[in-house]
Amino acid sequence: MMTVEVEVGGKGRALVELDGRNPRIAKRICQSLPLIARAELWGEEVYFELSLKNADEDPSPTSQEGDVSWWSPGCALCIFFGSTQPYSPVNHIGRVKEGLDLFHRVEAGDSLVLRRS
Repeated sequence: MMTVEVEVGGKGRALVELDGRNPRIAKRICQSLPLIARAELWGEEVYFELSLKNADEDPSPTSQEGDVSWWSPGCALCIFFGSTQPYSPVNHIGRVKEGLDLFHRVEAGDSLVLRRS
């Protein structure tokens, strides 16, 4: 399993452990690291567009707190940090294993850097 660090500019970092729920998408994202993005918010979800195209692999209509997921219609990576559910099905690729509370402090426009941990 691979661990990815998510650094939020000036606010801290979190660690995400990738899992086997959607391995093709997870591998593609890992191959693209490091990635730089700007945060957007939707309820208790931080998401950010990436310049990657990934078709759905095994999408799910629901999420749990801590899920990290790929949303193919918006080419976006989503981090669910509360009870918000996906707008439409997402492909879960991992879970936040350290620093979930960081995402409660994220604001739209914050700089995000994803890199191998």
